[in-house]
Amino acid sequence: MRSCFFALLLLVGNATAYANPGQFIQPNNLYPKVKLITSYGEIIVELDRSKAPISVNNFLSYVKQKSYDNTLFHRLEPEFVLQGGGYDANYKPIEELKAIFNESGNGLKNQLGTIAMARLTEPHSATSQFFFNLADNSHLDPGRSWGYAVFGYITSGLDVIEKISAIQTDTSVELGWPNVPVEKVLLKTVIVLPEQ
Repeated sequence: MRSCFFALLLLVGNATAYANPGQFIQPNNLYPKVKLITSYGEIIVELDRSKAPISVNNFLSYVKQKSYDNTLFHRLEPEFVLQGGGYDANYKPIEELKAIFNESGNGLKNQLGTIAMARLTEPHSATSQFFFNLADNSHLDPGRSWGYAVFGYITSGLDVIEKISAIQTDTSVELGWPNVPVEKVLLKTVIVLPEQ
């Protein structure tokens, strides 16, 4: 009976680790850094695990599983947001993990150069998609309703974001919505940088 209990604990533990491997990536580092290698250049982002541990660990889980490799930035609204993390280079949805709790009340603001979790209307619906704020978007911060959870900021590569922001957009035949870059902007891979 006792051995069955420990076997069950081990199984649950393994399931949790599989579901969220991001929590084991530099677990004692509150500010892990990642490098996003895009078809337009490299962007370095410092993640804030002290204020947004759920969002950071979720993002790192997708990085660990290489889910973001060869995905698209599929939404571009200059002076607003650049969004990615949801579709591969052929506009097919990537496999998503379980939706996460909305950490928009963590004190981090949707300001120029920050990275935040994209979601549906339901506040706790964020999965793989994220966006960069291309302006100070205070209307995305929480107020009387839930906001969009910021979980890091760009430390290098704002010039890359600016280059991407200049790309023409149109309504996508594949996706069926507007504001899709006419020229594909690929996120080739995301690398976790060594701790400093």
